Amino acid sequence: MKDIDTAQDMTKEDVAILILRAKKRDKLGWEDIANRIGMSPVWTHSAATGMNAMPAEKARALADLLGLPDEAVEVLAESPTKVWTQAVPTDPCIYRFYEIVGVYGPTLKALIQEKFGDGIMSAIDFDMSVTRVENAKGDRVKVEMTGKYLSYNNW
Repeated sequence: MKDIDTAQDMTKEDVAILILRAKKRDKLGWEDIANRIGMSPVWTHSAATGMNAMPAEKARALADLLGLPDEAVEVLAESPTKVWTQAVPTDPCIYRFYEIVGVYGPTLKALIQEKFGDGIMSAIDFDMSVTRVENAKGDRVKVEMTGKYLSYNNW
């Protein structure tokens, strides 16, 4: 592995490694980091791990917070190429989301189309939150997503 603390031409993967190292070193949670740069934890994690581009001022704030090199700021601001390396995820938590979409995806699509018409929920104009809900049968994970409705064009 190259020495990414001083390397030229860092990749998003290199910067993600630096961020994860600094997060661990500083004993920070994603909520802490997000609050300090003024963004949501979901978006912050996604951008920090290379799946979204950070506005320059947020990239600079993150780099300053975590002591990242200047080159990391440019990399964080670059538009990502989103690539998944395997068709079916094997991590149990990620697989369950895959399973949810597989089982309930057609239902969500049908309900969106009944309420809005022929279209989709945007994942570009989008936000998401994850909260813990106490429950006597065992605490629950609450995932809320909102995305702009985009109708299909007829042309």
